[in-house]
Amino acid sequence: MSKKKGLSAEEKRTRMMEIFFETKDVFQLKDMEKIAPKEKGITAMSVKEVLQSLVDDGMVDCERIGTSNYYWAFPSKALHARKRKLEILESQLSEGSQKHANLQKNIDKAKIGREQTEERTMLAKELSSLQDQRNQLKAEVEKYRECDPQVVEEIRQANIVAKEAANRWTDNVFAIKSWAKRKFGLEENKIDKNFGIPEDLDYID
Repeated sequence: MSKKKGLSAEEKRTRMMEIFFETKDVFQLKDMEKIAPKEKGITAMSVKEVLQSLVDDGMVDCERIGTSNYYWAFPSKALHARKRKLEILESQLSEGSQKHANLQKNIDKAKIGREQTEERTMLAKELSSLQDQRNQLKAEVEKYRECDPQVVEEIRQANIVAKEAANRWTDNVFAIKSWAKRKFGLEENKIDKNFGIPEDLDYID
């Protein structure tokens, strides 16, 4: 029997984003290391690497509170990151196409009444390299244009979902602060400082 093919890096990223979108919750790394293998087939050993790649690409937000990192992602954030990436890729593709056109003109001019020259050889090599780059950019642009239909579907209610989730966690923080003040007699500014809570933390209107 052949071994079961593992998930690609992009498949792992997509499945991990599904966890955030489906639960609309905030997680610690240890939570994801339990949930991702069980529900999405992502190996526990790769969870941290996949999660960090999503943070690096702006798809997932990360905030350190106390000694722990908390991760969350709203559809609106993910769609914005994809749109930004698509804009960058399309800009690069446009620049590459312009360079390609200019080089082709130079090659055509060099062909008129001339034998093979060193300049023509160099131009041909550069043109070939640009064609490869353009093809790679085209493929990546298409990937971002067509990726994750569920993200597009989720975005219709993303603003409401994001606001409710953010306010729910703000409410939780306020409740914990209130409990800590009653239980331990701590001053609010000390609680904020010790647990990395912004002083201007408030609900989203």
